[in-house]
Amino acid sequence: MKKSSRRQKNRQDDVVVCRCEEVTEAEVRAVIRAGYHSLEEIKRILRTGMGHCGGRGCLKVIARLIEEETGIPVASQKFPTARPPLKPLPLGLLAGYKNEQEDR
Repeated sequence: MKKSSRRQKNRQDDVVVCRCEEVTEAEVRAVIRAGYHSLEEIKRILRTGMGHCGGRGCLKVIARLIEEETGIPVASQKFPTARPPLKPLPLGLLAGYKNEQEDR
């Protein structure tokens, strides 16, 4: 193995792509090479995009990795549907919520 490719491999092992779920570039590339070529499939396997940020920090990076590995352009990839809450909410806000049906 060449020295430059060894450095590239070590860099992939260390780079965290999804900070919320602590998923590395090497893990994402391994899943893509195993045959999972959509953001939704990778999300289901590695939980990328399911953390605190809801994918705002990692899905574009993962789409670019899919393009590098498979040649599928980012523009033609389908991004997972955003599900509420669209913005992270403080837990205290949800804890203070009163259900109207419980009061009856």
